[in-house]
Amino acid sequence: MATMNISLPDKMKQWVEEQAATGRYANSSDYVRDLVRKDQAHREAISKLQQVVDEARASGVSDKTVDEVFAEARLKAIAALKARDAA
Repeated sequence: MATMNISLPDKMKQWVEEQAATGRYANSSDYVRDLVRKDQAHREAISKLQQVVDEARASGVSDKTVDEVFAEARLKAIAALKARDAA
């Protein structure tokens, strides 16, 4: 595992140490690693959402009515729930 030294203002350093002291984290490095993992997951989720938005915008305007779109979405959601419950 690589080592990285970072500088934090005193208040931030104290915060990190307090989080480690709660027992949820083994030490300050463990807390910082958790923050990085959460940030990575957050950015990946945003990237995936942006990709879906871009694909939707590129697909053009639908000829379906709003009611038809919602009805189709409802059917897909129900099917997904049934598939999940069956698994």
